[in-house]
Amino acid sequence: MIESLLRRKVDKRPEEVILEGRILFLTEDAALIRSQLEGHDLDPANIPPLRNDISTDEITPAYICYYFDEKLGEFVYLGLKCGDEFPIQRGSVKNGGFAISVSGKRRGKGSSREQSPYAEIAAGIKLVVAENIERIYKQNCQNLGLLTSTDFEILKKIAAGHSITLDEFTRGEDEITRQIIEYGGLFAFNIARLQGKAAVPPINTGKRPMTLAEKIFAAHFVTNLSKDQTGVTAVKPGDSGFVRTDIRFSHEYVTPMAAIFYEQLVGDEPVNDPSSIYFFRDHLTFLDDVMPPERRAMGLLDLAGQLKAKQDDFARKQGIRLHGELTDRKGSEAICHSLILQDYALPGQVIIGSDSHTPHAGAMACVAFGVGTTDIFNSWITKDVRVKVPEQVRVNVTGRKPDNVTAKDFMLAILRTEMVRSGDAIGKIIEYTGEAVAALGIDERATMTNMAAEVGGFTGIIAADEKTIEFLVERGLSRIQAEALCQGMSSDPDAEYASTIEIDAGSLRPMIASPGDPGNGLFVDELPSPVKIDIAYGGSCTAGKIEDMDMYARVFRDALARGQRVHAGVNCFIQFGSQEVRKHCEDKGYIQVFQEVGATVIEPSCGACINAGPGVSTLKEQVVISAQNRNFPGRSGPGQMYLASPYTVAASAIAGHITEYRPASAASIN
Repeated sequence: MIESLLRRKVDKRPEEVILEGRILFLTEDAALIRSQLEGHDLDPANIPPLRNDISTDEITPAYICYYFDEKLGEFVYLGLKCGDEFPIQRGSVKNGGFAISVSGKRRGKGSSREQSPYAEIAAGIKLVVAENIERIYKQNCQNLGLLTSTDFEILKKIAAGHSITLDEFTRGEDEITRQIIEYGGLFAFNIARLQGKAAVPPINTGKRPMTLAEKIFAAHFVTNLSKDQTGVTAVKPGDSGFVRTDIRFSHEYVTPMAAIFYEQLVGDEPVNDPSSIYFFRDHLTFLDDVMPPERRAMGLLDLAGQLKAKQDDFARKQGIRLHGELTDRKGSEAICHSLILQDYALPGQVIIGSDSHTPHAGAMACVAFGVGTTDIFNSWITKDVRVKVPEQVRVNVTGRKPDNVTAKDFMLAILRTEMVRSGDAIGKIIEYTGEAVAALGIDERATMTNMAAEVGGFTGIIAADEKTIEFLVERGLSRIQAEALCQGMSSDPDAEYASTIEIDAGSLRPMIASPGDPGNGLFVDELPSPVKIDIAYGGSCTAGKIEDMDMYARVFRDALARGQRVHAGVNCFIQFGSQEVRKHCEDKGYIQVFQEVGATVIEPSCGACINAGPGVSTLKEQVVISAQNRNFPGRSGPGQMYLASPYTVAASAIAGHITEYRPASAASIN
């Protein structure tokens, strides 16, 4: 494989970039967007208020990602919401002659889907400008060759017809990122790297106190690609290079596009170390249950089937382990994040996955982070991935939490802090510390590391301790093995952090996030009036774990003891994260409890969380309370979605409106 790539010709971009085309300002005002689509340009010197927090769900809604080729360009920004309107229609951006797309803060938050920048490129966009840009989205742009900038002055130059020097887009970037931009993408850079044309600067950081994540990075930095040598003395924020991965995984939303890239650019050569690669069929298992007729008419269900077929075929050809669908009933073996933590992740590892919630496995004291399609594809060649060591944010959760407060409530409290809402945590590693975190089990810790994605962080991580050892022993390791793996898996006492967020667990009460963004947190008792619900959903990677099931069952058993069931006006769904979780529920008698209380039990799948399974809304007027991790507009249907903990979701299902759970000693939930 390397021999064929060594002979391939690769050149850098010209030093002068000419950006011909119109500028599309993604404004808060839907009428202004429609006006631009109709041919009226806005003045770059007088920019109106821009949309902030544009997620990849809005750039390419989940159902659009069934396409995995240039057809995506017809659908870019279809999910963009301005007020209550969706001003962009199919083909309107591509047909409008736009070359530059402009928005406000936190561009590209949410899902790691590389279909988003790929769709923008396919629509003719060559440059994205925003106040700040989420890490995975930005890296996906760079990998594909889409230019990015946070300098709004560049718009005036473009409008005046001036060319832009390439260093306008590389200034301030590390040496590797600079070269990736210069070569027009990651694959071309990696060819140049294999050919010796592109240099990866050595890391010469001297011995210093390090955080847990820095220790793991230091052990995994590649020092010689051809000789498979790794490890440096120490690293510090800003050090960059490639780190050797221990686990690489992807699911059917991403594997097919990566496989096509691989086959087109590499051919039939075997991937590098297939034993450490895992594929999952976990996102679209229940899609046929919920796809609206108009989307079926577009042929999208057939397209989704092609995703599955392509992943199956590539896995078979390459000898890669595929965790697929069940054979005796509808559902999947597991959600990818659940199974990676449950069966594979080990302390001290580097894990990459094709999903923004890959940090889930950070609960196991490993560095686990989401990457895009191009990163996954390139890792099949080199087994490594580009990393610039991020700064660290310590989230210190102190005190003792109330009985009805959970890790989800911790996260909703963190997400509404000014530091997170302003975007100051973007791209940073979130290390969770404090006695309230130490008191959590591994599943609850995984809720926190998982939702580092909502913080905008590079990843989330928690130090190994006795609970980590116990988890590994339950998995089947000997205590000696578990203790050895956990040895040293914590930050040095004098390690450096860019900032610290302090949360007093004892002061928290059950929380929700109101529709539109996980950062819209408020205490349940702050709701000005009861909020009637139509759907209650307990599941997803964030809330389909064993400890989550314990919470649902606790609330429902209390309800049954009072003679209560799920409210007559509510559809309640409980969905397992893996077959191991299902077995736990069988052993504990939970399935009978769920059924008796009136909840619908569902086999594992991402499902409702990506608008592809039971639990989604179908009408704008519907109100959903969900234990999943994000509630961006349209992500799980057109309704209004509130996020909450498993306790609050279950209690609300019984009450028929949003309410906090009060343990059995309380007289009633109502």
